[in-house]
Amino acid sequence: MITMSTDDHASLPSSLRLSRYLTLASALLVLLLLFGCPSGTSNKPIDEKSSSPSTSSPSPKGASDFDGERAFEHVRKQVELGPRPPGSPELEKTRGYIIDQLKSYGLKVTTDEFHARTPVGDRKMVNLTAELPGESNDVIILSSHYDTKYITKFKFVGADDAGSSTGALLELARVLAAGKEKPKLTYWFVFFDGEEAFCFDWDECHNPNPADPKNPLPDNLYGSRHYVAQLVQKKELKRVKAMILLDMIGYKELRLGRADLGTTWLQDVVWQTAKQIGYGAYFVDAREDVGDDDHSPFLKAGIDSLDIIQLGSYSYWHTKDDTLDKVSAKSLKIVGDTVVVSLPKIEERLQNRSR
Repeated sequence: MITMSTDDHASLPSSLRLSRYLTLASALLVLLLLFGCPSGTSNKPIDEKSSSPSTSSPSPKGASDFDGERAFEHVRKQVELGPRPPGSPELEKTRGYIIDQLKSYGLKVTTDEFHARTPVGDRKMVNLTAELPGESNDVIILSSHYDTKYITKFKFVGADDAGSSTGALLELARVLAAGKEKPKLTYWFVFFDGEEAFCFDWDECHNPNPADPKNPLPDNLYGSRHYVAQLVQKKELKRVKAMILLDMIGYKELRLGRADLGTTWLQDVVWQTAKQIGYGAYFVDAREDVGDDDHSPFLKAGIDSLDIIQLGSYSYWHTKDDTLDKVSAKSLKIVGDTVVVSLPKIEERLQNRSR
């Protein structure tokens, strides 16, 4: 390489020196463009197995260890079993799968079998509870129903309802059980049987009520109503300080409004957390008309409760098209991250209230 002394450089005509400066500047600019800018190869969708749009994977500040792909595989396993209404062999297999997963996380699992009168006769149902002990005996319930709607006119596999929430709850259990520190409060991961009505419409049918014949029992929420009754009977209701329900949270076009029935401060914590970690476009400040869901018996019992659900804008609800292609690992990740990051704030709020 030929070098030039400072004296030689000074002796060059000014026009030539300017030309060299411009050439050098151009070369530096090219190098910056080639090596200083990020490539587009990192913008892969979080969920390559589903049919969700090819948008960038969210990597928000404060994102958790929740794995959307793991949750999606739990959904896939359920859908592969087909329709899973209460009392069916397919739901029995689903239950076995859930129990095996929970035990593999080191959690103790309790089953509560009961029989319910329904418009199609007596049905065996089973609620599941996995416990993660905390520093306090006070409890936060994280929950989902795991049955699918009883439909005879077509094959209903319930990928979003309730495959998505069941898959997400399993992944939440794994993440929290793997935590390095003991949680401040005890967590119960609850899987309700019998959320769905047996008649096609929610309020179409009722069941006899031997204790009060003038007030027949609803044809829905069998598992959650039984769960609260058991808490009252065992005098454990006061231990439960908050209840968070997941239901229909996996749609690839995720848009979660605030359910019309729910505890406002819990909604505020979760929706504000979503905004703080970059998910504000998915947890929107709009009303979601839902009505009763598995959180309703807890609300009626005086327990602060929250329902995270996308109902009104999910056009495949209770149709043959509620299939796996509607669910996205990205959506599961968004909800899972938001719940995990919200929980310490909820714990703190509950502990401050009890002091």
